[in-house]
Amino acid sequence: MTDEFDETDDIDPPRISTGAAGLDVILGGGLDENRLYLYEGRPGTGKTTIALQFLLEGARQGERVLYVTLSETLKELQLVARRHEWSLRDVDVFELIPPETTLDPERELTVFHPAEMELNETTKLILDKVKELNPRRIVIDSLSELRLLAQSPLRYRRQVLALKHFFTSRQCTVILLDDLSSQQNDLQLHSISHGVLLLEQIAVDYGAERRRLRVVKMRGIKFRGGYHDFTIEKGGLHIYPRLIASGHEDKPFDSEFTPSGNTDLDEMLGGGLERGTNALFLGAAGVGKSSLALTYALAAADRGEHAVFYAFDEGRGTLEARARTLGLDLQTHLESGRIRLQQIDPAEMAPGEFAANVQRSVEVDGARVVVIDSLNGYLNAMPDERFLILQMHELLTYLGQRGVLTILVLAQHGLVGPLEAPLDLSYLSDSVIMLRYFETAGSVRRAISVVKKRSGMHEHTVREFKLSHDGIQIGPPTSGFTGVLAGTPQFAALPLQATDGKDGSV
Repeated sequence: MTDEFDETDDIDPPRISTGAAGLDVILGGGLDENRLYLYEGRPGTGKTTIALQFLLEGARQGERVLYVTLSETLKELQLVARRHEWSLRDVDVFELIPPETTLDPERELTVFHPAEMELNETTKLILDKVKELNPRRIVIDSLSELRLLAQSPLRYRRQVLALKHFFTSRQCTVILLDDLSSQQNDLQLHSISHGVLLLEQIAVDYGAERRRLRVVKMRGIKFRGGYHDFTIEKGGLHIYPRLIASGHEDKPFDSEFTPSGNTDLDEMLGGGLERGTNALFLGAAGVGKSSLALTYALAAADRGEHAVFYAFDEGRGTLEARARTLGLDLQTHLESGRIRLQQIDPAEMAPGEFAANVQRSVEVDGARVVVIDSLNGYLNAMPDERFLILQMHELLTYLGQRGVLTILVLAQHGLVGPLEAPLDLSYLSDSVIMLRYFETAGSVRRAISVVKKRSGMHEHTVREFKLSHDGIQIGPPTSGFTGVLAGTPQFAALPLQATDGKDGSV
């Protein structure tokens, strides 16, 4: 560290923005200025886009910036910028490839092709341009051309070292782009660079490709390690820093009960679900998990709070139709903004992007109730079940620190008989509410029970659960049966009164 900072100076040097807000968060504030950095990744990973963001940020700060291109033409760069609604008016672009006009023998030759000159000549052209413009930010795209001209690793390393020492004396921050076209895993630039950023594009079996980045190295900077998802959209790279609950301070909140809007259900829960906790609604498909979760969102909206409902499995129209069938006034709350209903396509949205969406709902929109329906759809967005468990742990811990009531819906496989869940999240859940089908007197009914609640007492009964035009209804305990929750109900005493189909059940 002694070669990077003056030991007598106890003030942390100022950082400069990378031009990508998410990357600044990952780096804890941005880059150290007057250093040389390496951005590497295969073609199509977004290196040119994030490099332009870096230069445009400098231009917004009133700095002179320079883009040296050995692979793309000015027209190609302008096309990229135009599609992101950017202007390169304040960016100096220095081409080292010939445009079509230089093919005219009558015109003066003002640019050169890398393959037509020695490495030293190419380097000299770059240095002369830097001396002429004296920019504060520089991007060189790409090192693969210099590597080809060098013809040997030793000569290549010496030239890059020479560039580094020259730029250090010029008080400018430099980003080198490398497309990893070399067949060998070339790590010699890692030791030369002050920091290394790796961008990746991953093709999945179904759905859109996933992009992620990782800070391989950053001298003197404590950064957020691991992979971070990002997307390329209009306006540049949108980077979603991996959520780390311990990196957020606990927000004080009252651990009061959050009513469900149904008195009987709150009594089963010993008063209700507390703020800062999470509840898992578990059961077969169609048993009423989503409807139960929806009532919590509506109850929050009735109290004037903001709730967000993430729907992985059902469309907005289906949820609105269900609410109307149950006599729930969802439309009014959607129009007022107290409830935000967002449909999520797991084939298109990366897990990191979803976590960032939830975080924004809490910190920007002030959401107090978050519903994820369902974890089955969320699991489809994850490459491995292990990662889902880890990410859900961080997400639930973060939401708990913020005093948010989180409701998770998980569908079990099968309809009747023993049911299996695609994954076990019960140990992460503060409360588990189980819903089941059971049969009596030739009628299919529903049962509900609170099987776990970490905070406070709760009922241990199995009650009948109905979905009617008046919303959800909680009936008496199913005292005449055993084995209801196991999916194998058996008659033990007097059966429940058979329904005649006129009780409003839907």
